[in-house]
Amino acid sequence: MQPENVLSVTELTREIREVLQGHIGTVWVEGEISNHRLQSSGHQYFTLKDAGSQLSCVMFRGAARSGIRLGDGAQVQVQGEVSVYEPRGQYQMVVKQVQMKGKGGLQAQFEALKRKLYEEGLFDPSEKQPIPKYPRVVALITSPTGAAIQDMLNILTRRAPWIHVLVFPVRVQGQGVERETIRALEILNDAEAHGLPVPDTIVIGRGGGSIEDLWAYNEESLARAVYASRIPVISAVGHEIDFTIADFVADLRAPTPSAAAELLAPDAAELKRHFESLSRRLNGQLSVRLDQYEQTLDFIRRGALKSEPERQLQAAEQTVDDLEYRLKDAVREHLQALADQVAERQQTVTSHHPQVMLTEVTHRLENQAQQLKQLLLHRLERMEDDVSSKVKLLRNLGPESVLARGFSYTTDAHGKVITQEDEVAPGQTLVTRLRQGQVKSTVQ
Repeated sequence: MQPENVLSVTELTREIREVLQGHIGTVWVEGEISNHRLQSSGHQYFTLKDAGSQLSCVMFRGAARSGIRLGDGAQVQVQGEVSVYEPRGQYQMVVKQVQMKGKGGLQAQFEALKRKLYEEGLFDPSEKQPIPKYPRVVALITSPTGAAIQDMLNILTRRAPWIHVLVFPVRVQGQGVERETIRALEILNDAEAHGLPVPDTIVIGRGGGSIEDLWAYNEESLARAVYASRIPVISAVGHEIDFTIADFVADLRAPTPSAAAELLAPDAAELKRHFESLSRRLNGQLSVRLDQYEQTLDFIRRGALKSEPERQLQAAEQTVDDLEYRLKDAVREHLQALADQVAERQQTVTSHHPQVMLTEVTHRLENQAQQLKQLLLHRLERMEDDVSSKVKLLRNLGPESVLARGFSYTTDAHGKVITQEDEVAPGQTLVTRLRQGQVKSTVQ
């Protein structure tokens, strides 16, 4: 019995794909990446697994711009559609978005804002302001009770006690951190109007923490305030492994608050040694210069200028005359050399004049055109001879030559050539082709 509605493997696979895509749609799935493979095309293939099952995934190049580097062992959350890879009949997930598990939406927001501000040019190194090497006033925007302020003050007072430190207290965690930090930047950029000393540098600092603890420094409003600051800003938020949007926008990123203080405060002991070295060098040079002047004065006191001033002046005048002659001679030789160079370059320019080059090119093209014409004529003659010989051959081999020798051939009414007697039936009309004309006959 022949079954009805038999499907091919391809048809069944496509129906399964449509069911999966239509009923499941776009979903988020989390798990651990294994068997990760990055192709030269930019597409990424991997398996997403947990303790009980695994899912094949593919992320095409156009969707792979999340800024997250995938690899085996990574705990991730992926968004995409469940589909079927028809050639193998294997269901898989086509991934559209990826975010690290645990950081979730915050990491995605971080990468999106980072990409946006980068494209606007807020990270451009050419926009960065230089940090003063020897600042006189440094403003610290930080918590007045945290460990970060103590570390920075200890380093600044120990290494550079002459620096005037201005502490602007703000919250560094919780609600309102970015608003207070923005307000601090606005006041410090208008310090004179508020009766404050004008800072040479501003440091935004706090200790390390989770991405949630540091999130205020990833807000777009704070990033734009840092970028707009007319005073150079150093971002010293978190530990070395912590990166915030403020780090990328600031004029300088310090890995820790302590490192920021060390960058601002040159070691006083080292400066003292440097100045002492400069003093010794200066004293040595002054001594040498004074000795030279003393020897010159002694020569003048004892020299011939005192006893025979007229002879010394005549010798000096003669030296001046000699130098004048040599100068004129040198100028004359130099001018001649320049004239020779100008003539040589004039000749070069003339030989490369557009009109001269155009004439040469025109002659060359005319010669090439003539050669091409000769080649074409020769080729056409050969092709014409070849065609003539093939026409003769076709005429000799064609049916006209056979018919001319007294032969004929017979076809049915539709032009089909008859070669055997069993191809005809009684009463059928046949057409016999002769050299001139044709004869119709009926089969009996």
